[in-house]
Amino acid sequence: MAVDAKSVKELREKTGAGMLDCKKALEEANGDLTKATELLREKGLAAAANKAGRVATEGVVESYIHAGGRIGVLVEINCETDFVAKTDQFKDFARDIAMHIAAMSPRYVRREEVPQEEVEKEKEILKAQALNEGKPEKIVEKMVEGRISKYYEEFCLLEQTFVKDPDKTISALVNEKISAIGENISIRRFARYELGEGMEKKVDNFVEEVMSQVRQ
Repeated sequence: MAVDAKSVKELREKTGAGMLDCKKALEEANGDLTKATELLREKGLAAAANKAGRVATEGVVESYIHAGGRIGVLVEINCETDFVAKTDQFKDFARDIAMHIAAMSPRYVRREEVPQEEVEKEKEILKAQALNEGKPEKIVEKMVEGRISKYYEEFCLLEQTFVKDPDKTISALVNEKISAIGENISIRRFARYELGEGMEKKVDNFVEEVMSQVRQ
């Protein structure tokens, strides 16, 4: 059975298994995500799903300062043991996340943190936009749900596309690290500061500036 890329992506983010393994599991499960997840677990490939519920209280608070001190980020990332927290692999991962936050400016870690009043306000705006576009009212609600998902992808860290690898989300990256390191990993919180934020100033392309430093 042919499977679509969206289902493969969803299974990959849920389990942390490789893309090819996810595709094969979905084909074997005839597109059933639940059954595909079970198949991956049976094969020992869904390492992230098995570890996601374990308590993670160790970790690091990583910082990233953009060139010239114009953007600063602090992010707390947790793991299960102090041993893992001190490894280069975990530290590199934390630096990547801090750099990503500097470049992509998320507002929240996960969609559950978005205040409900903010979601409702955004839905009202999206509904008005759809109606102004002349869309039939009977399909507007479905359109709004689709567009609100884009809103989460823009402002929720775990749903953003990783700035160093557009083929994966931050959630998928976390699951990859869980599988590789062998411990639960959780991005708990972050703070992002931008020089002159809230004041009128020249708009610069910070994503390109951050990426130019990564390529050096």
